[in-house]
Amino acid sequence: MGKYFTSESVTEGHPDKIADQISDAILDALIEQDPYSRVAAETTVATGLALVVGEITTNAYVDIPKIVRNTIREIGYTKNGGFDADSISVLTSIDEQSADIALGVDKAYESKQEGVKEDFGTGAGDQGIIFGYATNETAEYLPPAISFAHKLTRQLTEVRKNGTLEYLRPDGKSQVTVEFDDDGRVARIDTIVISTQHTEEVTLEQIKKDVIKHIIKEVIPFGLLDDKTKYYVNPTGRFVIGGPQGDAGLTGRKIIVDSYGGTGRHGGGAFSGKDPTKVDRSGAYAARWVVKNLVAAGVAQKAEIELAYAIGVAKPVSIAVETFGTGIITEEKIVDIIEKIFDLRPAAIIDALDLRRPIYKQTAAYGHFGRTDIDLPWEKLDKVEEIKSYL
Repeated sequence: MGKYFTSESVTEGHPDKIADQISDAILDALIEQDPYSRVAAETTVATGLALVVGEITTNAYVDIPKIVRNTIREIGYTKNGGFDADSISVLTSIDEQSADIALGVDKAYESKQEGVKEDFGTGAGDQGIIFGYATNETAEYLPPAISFAHKLTRQLTEVRKNGTLEYLRPDGKSQVTVEFDDDGRVARIDTIVISTQHTEEVTLEQIKKDVIKHIIKEVIPFGLLDDKTKYYVNPTGRFVIGGPQGDAGLTGRKIIVDSYGGTGRHGGGAFSGKDPTKVDRSGAYAARWVVKNLVAAGVAQKAEIELAYAIGVAKPVSIAVETFGTGIITEEKIVDIIEKIFDLRPAAIIDALDLRRPIYKQTAAYGHFGRTDIDLPWEKLDKVEEIKSYL
């Protein structure tokens, strides 16, 4: 880790996050009716338009245009000329999952017969490399920069929705630059950038004053801000046109915001709109579950795990661990512990984390990891004592 590191977050009204929330709202609605739904729902939003495409195999029926409009309305795009929940066009193009893809999953997958447990030999729904990361630098085991960035965007949305700052509109972003000391600990916050959509009449001076008071100083610990901290609030000077009217949005285009803010590596797979047979999603959740428990058990101060899968093959083809020089045992021994304690075959992950539930829309903004505002199974520290027993 160098002296400085920067991460960003975006609000639920950001165009890409609108798309993610729509895709996951569709997934939740389908899984609620048919837990075995196979879903790959992609959404794009632009001025006056929401387009949903993808492959869905399910016994459920849902009203996709209604889900789209309700999601957009909940975010706050109402009575907005360029992108409004009630007036946009909603287009869909949905096909069934490819039989060739299903073949690799179904053969070893679940038995839907009454009382028959799933076969944990399930093949992965696609090849993929997945990374999980955890660090003890923050209470939520997230890197500091992304932790602060998410808290700022959540606060930005909170003060908009509770009426504290009524002139705010849904689109917004944050960026935080953390300065570290020579021992790699957080020393101070060097720079904070907040860009927020707003109504026409408010002045930039008022926005700056309010954002520093009601958002930044409400979220960032007092001791980390000093007279050298730089604040950039709406640095272009104006942000009235926002959301899909200002920039098109697409599912899966904020994968670094969704994960660890650029700390560590990323396999490239997005999460939203995918059912848990896709290891891009379930494997990433399992990787976080594994590595967070390892760090909490004291195996390392920070750690990263890589899982690799082949389509139609149940077990990971490889498991790799990196502890950045902070591990108390060798990385080879850590892999041995992982293989003894965690079953990382897709159906076993689905079973252990209870992933056939409508829990996904709530993850589609403000990150999938380190969440303290919602209950997520991959964030549970339920394997710490078992890991310690191997140490």
